[in-house]
Amino acid sequence: MGAEKKFDKSKLPSRHTTVGPERAPHRSYLHAMGLGDDEIARPLIGVATTWNEAAPCNISLSRQAQVVKRGVELAQGTPREFTTITVTDGIAMGHEGMKSSLVSREVIADSVELTMRGHCYDGLVGLAGCDKSLPGMMMAMVRLNVPSVFLYGGSILPGSFKGRDVTVQDLFEAVGQHAVGAMNDEDLHLLECMACPSAGSCGAQFTANTMACVSEAIGLALPHSAGAPAPYEIRDTYAHKSGEAVMDLIGLNLRPRDIVNRKSLENAARVVAATGGSTNAGLHLPAIAHECGIDFDLHDVCDIFRDTPYIADLKPGGKYVAKDLFEIGGVPIVIKALIEGGYIHTDCITVTGKTIGENHEAVAFPEGNKIVYPVSNPITPTGGVVGLRGNLAPEGAIVKVAGMAKQQFTGPARVFECEEDCFAAVQKGDYEDGEVLVIRNEGPKGGPGMREMLSTTAAIYGQGRGDKVALITDGRFSGATRGFCIGHVGPEAAVGGPIGLLRNGDTISIDAVAGTIEVDLSDEELESRRADWKPQSHNYNAGAIWRYAQTVGSAEQGAVCHPGAKGETHVYADI
Repeated sequence: MGAEKKFDKSKLPSRHTTVGPERAPHRSYLHAMGLGDDEIARPLIGVATTWNEAAPCNISLSRQAQVVKRGVELAQGTPREFTTITVTDGIAMGHEGMKSSLVSREVIADSVELTMRGHCYDGLVGLAGCDKSLPGMMMAMVRLNVPSVFLYGGSILPGSFKGRDVTVQDLFEAVGQHAVGAMNDEDLHLLECMACPSAGSCGAQFTANTMACVSEAIGLALPHSAGAPAPYEIRDTYAHKSGEAVMDLIGLNLRPRDIVNRKSLENAARVVAATGGSTNAGLHLPAIAHECGIDFDLHDVCDIFRDTPYIADLKPGGKYVAKDLFEIGGVPIVIKALIEGGYIHTDCITVTGKTIGENHEAVAFPEGNKIVYPVSNPITPTGGVVGLRGNLAPEGAIVKVAGMAKQQFTGPARVFECEEDCFAAVQKGDYEDGEVLVIRNEGPKGGPGMREMLSTTAAIYGQGRGDKVALITDGRFSGATRGFCIGHVGPEAAVGGPIGLLRNGDTISIDAVAGTIEVDLSDEELESRRADWKPQSHNYNAGAIWRYAQTVGSAEQGAVCHPGAKGETHVYADI
């Protein structure tokens, strides 16, 4: 170990708990945990994880955190580990538990903020594994604006079933196959036992891996750190380097809001589109921007999506999983392809202290690989995710088109007031080819909680009817959803949006090429129906989900719950 680095605590938050005779009581608590005077005099670094035993997504984070802490220590910092919650969508999916999912993003950001504020930590390394925990942790970083490094916990390895790689997506779709007699009990159970063979987050380009890609593209994570699967020991290298990097950032006074700006948000949106990523990025990128005081809504995200080539052949729309991408070079290969095509702002600074262009100068694109295509020969010339707008969605909507051959659909509405009603109809086969299934009252406020609909969409696909119907909702879709499924329709039904005025048989037209979603009703007819409209009640009239419903805004703006940086009179990092 080299000579002791000296950090000036006069402008660091931890001076409020560690410096001066009046802080002797505070220091006594640190001594009680085995810290000596030298350790107390160093910067205090929060090492936050969403570790729990709910699911494989987060089970390896505690071990990785220990390596992060060693990196902090060797770089002359004092790590202080803490945990926060996570809600794992794979287990919350398809029932009332999913109402907790998006709410957990806010709770994660809030709880990390409160722990950091309450104990006056000087920097943050945040480790996250499941869908909402990634944006929640990044939101906390830019909200606090202390030097921070994000570290993804890594993806799960693919399972093997009858000689082919499988993910949990295959299992959700198998439920639909089973319902129509296309899969027997024994095969369903065998797939259940084989689909998820290791620690790590869902292995395809679902929300966790999408936001992991974002962490590198936006500059908050070290290059290559998002790619290695959770069981791989190379993750320790990235964990150790993340601990060292946060100490370098303190020395440079390089903060998250120096890194996250309009251009880096655009870079992140490019990578989402290029990889056919989750539609949930249309919520999370605006929410991260909101924490910085940057105007970057669903429409801004979708504008980037529309003119970005789709180049990574990843599930659910493609053939490969995160492990395959890692083996050819990981997220930097996607970023390098986009740089070479002129789609990335190369001057954006990152947690390395270098620009994203400098970080990727030495990256060589693997010619002839089958996973990531050059932008000169894309899978499709426009992004794998696109935005829609029209009289049915004045505030917009979003759809993943990666892997879809047919991108226009017109049909009569079949209206359901909640996901359970639609899922029950699908399981019974009680719907017709050519219909547009409408699930409403599932938005951020009306759900409350803006549930994902993977159980329903996967069941439709598993029944072999994924290209025969469309589905629209003011709720969300899992990153694992495929087929003509449109989410985030806004305004939501709970506030009187047009989706709440639909009736069975109304003709709905969706055009993902033109970016439109329309119902064949005049403005006068919609206004007439609105006069008779009443919001549907729900059963969440106390507790965290009720509180969320009182404050949450529209999906168009990221479903955020507070004024963001524009409402600030001070930033935590400057206390």
